[in-house]
Amino acid sequence: MKISPWLLCTALILGTAFPSPACTIIAAGKKATADGSVILSHTDTGPDSRLRVVPGRSFPAGALAPVYWGIQDPAQSLDHPAEILGYIPQVPQTFTYIRSAYSHINAHQLGIAESTISQRPELVNEKGKCEQIMTIEMAQIFALERCGSARAAVRLIGDLMTTWGFLCSAGDGGEALCIGDTAEVWVFEVIGVGPDWKKASGQPGAIWAAARLGDDQATMIPNWSIIKEIDPADTQRFMVSANYQSAAVERGWYDPAAGKPFIWQEVYTPLPQEYATGRFWLFYSTFAPNLYPWPDRSMGSDPFKNLNPYMQYVEPLSIYPFSARPEHKISVREVIAFQRSVFEGTIYDMTNDPNWLVPDGKGGYSKSPLATPFPGRDLRALLRLTNRRPVARHRGHYGMVLQLRGWLPDPIGGLYWVYLDNPYFSPYVPIYAGVTGTAASYQIYDPEKYSDASARWTIDMVDNLAGLCFQRAIEDVRAVRDPWEAANFARQDSIETAAVQLYAKSPKKAAEFLTRYCVDLQEQVPGMYIGLRNTLITRYTNNRE
Repeated sequence: MKISPWLLCTALILGTAFPSPACTIIAAGKKATADGSVILSHTDTGPDSRLRVVPGRSFPAGALAPVYWGIQDPAQSLDHPAEILGYIPQVPQTFTYIRSAYSHINAHQLGIAESTISQRPELVNEKGKCEQIMTIEMAQIFALERCGSARAAVRLIGDLMTTWGFLCSAGDGGEALCIGDTAEVWVFEVIGVGPDWKKASGQPGAIWAAARLGDDQATMIPNWSIIKEIDPADTQRFMVSANYQSAAVERGWYDPAAGKPFIWQEVYTPLPQEYATGRFWLFYSTFAPNLYPWPDRSMGSDPFKNLNPYMQYVEPLSIYPFSARPEHKISVREVIAFQRSVFEGTIYDMTNDPNWLVPDGKGGYSKSPLATPFPGRDLRALLRLTNRRPVARHRGHYGMVLQLRGWLPDPIGGLYWVYLDNPYFSPYVPIYAGVTGTAASYQIYDPEKYSDASARWTIDMVDNLAGLCFQRAIEDVRAVRDPWEAANFARQDSIETAAVQLYAKSPKKAAEFLTRYCVDLQEQVPGMYIGLRNTLITRYTNNRE
């Protein structure tokens, strides 16, 4: 490929860098999945990737539950963050759940995935400058402790938000949750009411709406609202706060007399940004390619297509539906593949930037072996690379795919596939809802101190070393990770068959069996990635130059 020098200069000028939100959710109803599971997934979650089982507990009448701040902070205690914002009434009995920055699953197959969304600036609040105390991650914990169904969890979280006030904890964003059980999935979106709310006023401390996902439907949330028109009279499909529309009317954002429908997504969020529309496009063009004539964003044979703004589409947000019926039923492994996407072969693929092109010794140019979809800030600045927001992220902390299956006992039916650090590098480890503990390597993470005992740190080390020669190093990673991961999927049926047989005789022995199995897999990960670390530094050391 021959490259004109002036085009290379143009590429340097066009490169920019900008911050972008992080989480991506995929949810699919039980009739939209390959095995009949309800599937929820969440990438790029909070910094505290330490996974630990919190057992259910009994409490005396009149007990109070603390509302913590700092749940996402890995420097906090595993059990109790240091700062308490307030207290709410405790329940007599809580359920066992698995805790992390954003807790995802309990022992009764209730699952929750989270994605921060944009909201109007007038609705933002800040800790210490308002009376609101209920963060989304704290509400998730309360729901997992107290609820056995998605519908009950939606109602509880909505009540917590309106009673105690929604407190922004991920910058200035609102929040979206996909809340699922073995039967159904709900999309829940909550936004603030601004910094001046007073609990004593009796007014709702949040604005929220929830819409049920059809059983044959799948959806994706890329840090943007997806709820559109709402019919609050249809309580089988919608739940809302009392002020879901009146708050917009009072602020002059919606006029019922104008004769236009109330579109939640348009009323409460600003104009869309490409970090969200790019992922909308990727999801629907992947799983429902014939639903709409989606924009063509493939690179084709033009190495500069991603640099030409005059030939790129700027589609309206309205073309992306709340959900769609996938053209084939979605499997867990397809969701994992999507979570690992870096927009390969499209104008959003950062390895397709012309600044990665180097002379090939034959009068043309080829892609440098250094070309990576995860260039750090300094490398982006040096090469003037346009920063793009893929699904997989090198600062992803951790993430998951949940399978919720009603035909199995809850401790076995709930299956939590977890990655650490970056899904592009990490293996997905299975953790069943009924486990009684996790491996020490999945409970250790200090971002200020590397440790071989921490699974996340060993994966992160491989992620960093791959930058020495990314195009070759990633193949070394796949050669080790993929067979190991495939073996876990291959033995899933036999493990679950054995667990079901044990459960019929003794639920306790089934829990012990599943815990041993999952902990053993977790304990294998640090050694596997220490081995990969040694391979990469040996093969790509600069001593060979």
